[in-house]
Amino acid sequence: MTTAPSTTGLAAYASLRLPLALLELPLFVLLPSLYGQSLGLELAVVGAVLFVARLVDALADPLIGASVDGARNRWTPRHWIRAALPVLALGFWAMLAPPRGASDGQLAGWLAATSIVTYLAYSAATIAYQSWGAQIGVGERQQARVAGTREAFGLVGVVAAAALLTPEHAPVLAFAFALLAAVAALLLRWAPSGIDRPAAPSWRVRWRTVLANGAFRWLLAAFVLNGIATAIPATLLLFFVRDVLHAEAQVPLFLVSYFLAGAAGMPLWIALAARVGLRNAWLLGMAFAVVAFAATLGLGPGDVAAFWLVCVLTGLALGADLAMPPALLASVIHANGDRGRHEGAYFGVWNLATKLNLAAAAGLGLPLLAATGYRPGAGPGATLALALAYAALPGALKLAAGAVLLLSPLPQREPEEESPR
Repeated sequence: MTTAPSTTGLAAYASLRLPLALLELPLFVLLPSLYGQSLGLELAVVGAVLFVARLVDALADPLIGASVDGARNRWTPRHWIRAALPVLALGFWAMLAPPRGASDGQLAGWLAATSIVTYLAYSAATIAYQSWGAQIGVGERQQARVAGTREAFGLVGVVAAAALLTPEHAPVLAFAFALLAAVAALLLRWAPSGIDRPAAPSWRVRWRTVLANGAFRWLLAAFVLNGIATAIPATLLLFFVRDVLHAEAQVPLFLVSYFLAGAAGMPLWIALAARVGLRNAWLLGMAFAVVAFAATLGLGPGDVAAFWLVCVLTGLALGADLAMPPALLASVIHANGDRGRHEGAYFGVWNLATKLNLAAAAGLGLPLLAATGYRPGAGPGATLALALAYAALPGALKLAAGAVLLLSPLPQREPEEESPR
């Protein structure tokens, strides 16, 4: 019988998620504003540079994951994290502090170099971190607890970043990340060490094992559909709040409420997963989100309180989307006999899918919206199309994800493990 990780050890492991999450919004939201508005670089140039950097990063994820597995005889995930964090801190600081007086070409080159370095270091730290988490604990109760605790720390980091998401706060963000990352790196020495890792097989064997896992392919399909469904409202939020609600000034309130509700609801999803299983808990979370999003279809100008309630309810559902998929992936890895052997390869593909979800959301939601005739600031007829794209399209995708998850050949629930000590 496997002993569950202690509360102290789990908190030490999960603490790293806070500084990593602190970077997520700045890397995707702050950079265009900083380089396009504050530094005067053309937005088209900023967009092209960031697109190439993110493409390089996404394609590198499976290679990074396989490398984490392949170096296990010399480097544990803890070694990967401690090597990546200083590079990540320096890259992030340099990205937010370009040379003064630089020309447009120099700024573009600086943004390209620092963003690629930062994204790759972030991916190396994240994949090693997720791989480590899949080795902690056995059974659905423990896996839900590990993933849920980790993502609760992450939501705190996202909320903190949302409060500092302006170019003038960039130095504070860089300093906060460096400080919190240093503290988390120290705390990792008290985190559960996972399991002994056998000699790594060849890259060919690793990829064949991962891609041949039918349960993983089904789970990945559900994850991709649900991820696109979650990313579409995020892509369209500013348009919806401005053109449907006429309440652009309330965007920070909506975002902070959403993420705080996600953090507050995480213990409920962990407890529910222990009772009904990871798959059923995630299905319930999807259904809850679909119902909550449907409520936005009747909203109009000035319905700030009603939309705030929708943000809180969908934020509560967010906990299931954050905690259940990686816990289910850990269960799939274990059931296939790959625990301690191929976690990096699995999470490399998983992270690639996560990044493609964001691209697909923009590539699906925005063109469909434009095809209906919507233009920012347009009249009531166009805003109806916006409301449908914001709520109905994600709802349909979540229902499709739920159907795939329901049909997927995931492993059966294991007997209950020992309680935490």
